[in-house]
Amino acid sequence: MYWTYLRRELAGRTKQTIIVAAGLAIAIALVIIVNSLAAGVRDAQAQALDSAYGVSTDLTVSGAMADPTGGAEGGGGPQFEFEDGAGQNADGTTELSQSRLMLDRLRGTLEESSVTAVASVDGVAAATGALSLTNTTFSGQIPDRSQAQPGTDAAQGEQSGPPAGGPDGAGGSAFDVDSFTVLGIDPADSSVGPMSSVSLSEGRALESGDAGADVAVLDATYASLNDLAVGDSIDVGGAQMEIVGVVSSTSSQADTASNVYIPLDVAQTLAGAGEVVSTIFVQADSADAIEGVQRAIQTELPDATVSSQSDLASTVSGSLSSASALITNLGTWLSLIVLAVALVLAVLFTTSGVSRRTREFGTLKAIGWSNGRVVGQVAGESVIQGLIGGAVGLALGLAGILTINLISPTISSVAATGAPQGPGAGGQGGPGFGGGAFTQATADVVLHAPLTLWVVAAAIGIAVLGGAVAGAFGGWRASRLSPAEALRSVG
Repeated sequence: MYWTYLRRELAGRTKQTIIVAAGLAIAIALVIIVNSLAAGVRDAQAQALDSAYGVSTDLTVSGAMADPTGGAEGGGGPQFEFEDGAGQNADGTTELSQSRLMLDRLRGTLEESSVTAVASVDGVAAATGALSLTNTTFSGQIPDRSQAQPGTDAAQGEQSGPPAGGPDGAGGSAFDVDSFTVLGIDPADSSVGPMSSVSLSEGRALESGDAGADVAVLDATYASLNDLAVGDSIDVGGAQMEIVGVVSSTSSQADTASNVYIPLDVAQTLAGAGEVVSTIFVQADSADAIEGVQRAIQTELPDATVSSQSDLASTVSGSLSSASALITNLGTWLSLIVLAVALVLAVLFTTSGVSRRTREFGTLKAIGWSNGRVVGQVAGESVIQGLIGGAVGLALGLAGILTINLISPTISSVAATGAPQGPGAGGQGGPGFGGGAFTQATADVVLHAPLTLWVVAAAIGIAVLGGAVAGAFGGWRASRLSPAEALRSVG
């Protein structure tokens, strides 16, 4: 009897059912899409950080920012020195070429002994140091000017116009400057730090026996762009390094942390930096211990900068940050507003329907329906309308998520970090390693909108809640009707 009457009433009020269900459907679909997009942006941010700092890295420790106006690392740019007559050809031209491996002049370093100090801190599971460098190669040709007549601009070291330059060197000097990023790492430790987020594409990785050896591992993108492979050699700081392996990022949307990886002690020697590191990568015993470990390391190394993943995440900017802010703020508020409007509309239409059914409810109560049964009738109709809206909203939300995943929009993340910025893999520049002089590392990340079970459960819950709220108001209104007054008002 109850279900038969319920079905007939819903069929007779198709317009009201459609309006109430449509309002709830739009609200539920928007909530599903916004929550899935927010989860996708969070995953994209984590992906960008993991590709830069290593999937097993919880903390990074780096030296304080150096004074850009003075000091050994602060004065001027790269310095190239050539001996008199070096590279002089029979035709009088001079070929000059030099490769230098340099620290970032705005970035401080830490004593290598700091790695041991950090590893001994309670709660630290693993720690390794790395030295981030930039290799710059200066090469070119100076033409023969010995025949210039006294008094001419050439003899006085001046030119009346721009040098002609060119491949043949006629009329002026032609020089090329090429640079790439180099990371000196402990070859015996790849469980933490940037090497924990790469996979071997060719050859082998650096091993403990490579300490002191002139060997290198290249980023796959950089190797491909420069036509380099295992068995070839690459000039790093004036030394010919044998390429023993090629690695690629474990994330298909991000580059590795550097173009070239070499043993830490070799990097220190070639750069003339001494026994120092630019960054210490730290893995904590557990996620709960990270904050305590961070405080303990800061106490152990008061002059260093200790950053956690959450600290690094707060520096992410660019379209990734903009998308996150838009979804979190505008999207969430819009979802709440639409949901509130849908609930208000459901309540208004239900109470309005009750007002139009005054004679019906008066008659039902006159023939013996109790207040509870009247309330149950109105509430049941509203819950069914809510469930219909929930089913439609869930379908719309799933369709929206599927559309987003098919389109796979690409967004860029620009992380402000303390790394030297040179041309990175794929022409992007290697990501940095926290603290120090802030530079930018850009990575393109493909956005995916995941669907979680709790979102589906929330959609069903919202639908039932919306129908129940509307039914409660409508039922309360219907239960207040007196049979005699209801029949008299329409008689």
